[in-house]
Amino acid sequence: MRVAHCVPLSRQVLAILEELREITGNRRFLLPAQGKRDRPMCENTINLALRRMGFDGTTMTAHGFRAMASTLLNEQGHWNPDAIERQLGHAETDDVRRAYARGEHWDERIRMMQSWADYLDQLRSGAKVLQGSFRKPSGTASSLPG
Repeated sequence: MRVAHCVPLSRQVLAILEELREITGNRRFLLPAQGKRDRPMCENTINLALRRMGFDGTTMTAHGFRAMASTLLNEQGHWNPDAIERQLGHAETDDVRRAYARGEHWDERIRMMQSWADYLDQLRSGAKVLQGSFRKPSGTASSLPG
């Protein structure tokens, strides 16, 4: 059974959605399937667009954006990992935690999504943005080049 998943949206996302609504009208889906306005766009449509931009299936996928956001948000160290997991709509796999940890972390998720959108704006503007404390655990080799 599908469960409703509410997500806070940043100012930037709300502005984009308003622009999109002007183009698509007041339909059920702002991003409908091609030729099927009663169905949502599928993940493969985004994957195909990524291929056309030059990304192969091992470099970036639609789902990869979620993994990238999760990784960066966790690495920043500013956000409760439970808030990140709730934002991604992940279900708790531990039975005990699922029974007791029911918080939605709504206020933190609002701040987190606005911070994430601001971070993406900075990247788009050409800024070299490094946020958080990206520390290599002692005694481990870096997997990053250079």
